Amino acid sequence: MVMKGPAKTNAARLLDKAHIAYELIPYEVDENNLAADHVAESLGEDINRVFKTLVLHGEKTGHFVCVVPGNTEVDLKKAAKAAGAKKADLIPMKELLPLTGYIRGGCSPIGMKKPFPTFIHHSAHGFDSIFISAGQRGLQLKINPEQLAEFVGAAFTDLVKEESAE
Repeated sequence: MVMKGPAKTNAARLLDKAHIAYELIPYEVDENNLAADHVAESLGEDINRVFKTLVLHGEKTGHFVCVVPGNTEVDLKKAAKAAGAKKADLIPMKELLPLTGYIRGGCSPIGMKKPFPTFIHHSAHGFDSIFISAGQRGLQLKINPEQLAEFVGAAFTDLVKEESAE
């Protein structure tokens, strides 16, 4: 069920080629607020279903991707453990575009310049579909989390800080 309307992104073309169902859903971009809660509000969706894509660098293991609910913060220790690293940090923002081909607020786990190990927060299992960036600001992909994980070779795991720990 491919929606007609917004221009196809590279991520959408890759999903088409793999015959994976998705919807492209446009939203109003606020250049001063690229936060996932703004995206969820613009879409009129539950923030727990709107996932953000973060790129990290693990000590000795290299780069990897975490896809986490928009209202959460990635737990660097849990992320490092998932990637088999002792320690991990978010990459500096200036490295995002050269490394992935995507900009902040438009980073998709699909179609990066090269494939990286990818981990999706296990809460995605609770939904028939989740929202991820389609690869540009102002456009989200609504996709089944299991199909997404299979397509990008992702594992589901716990990646976020517990609320009580903040």
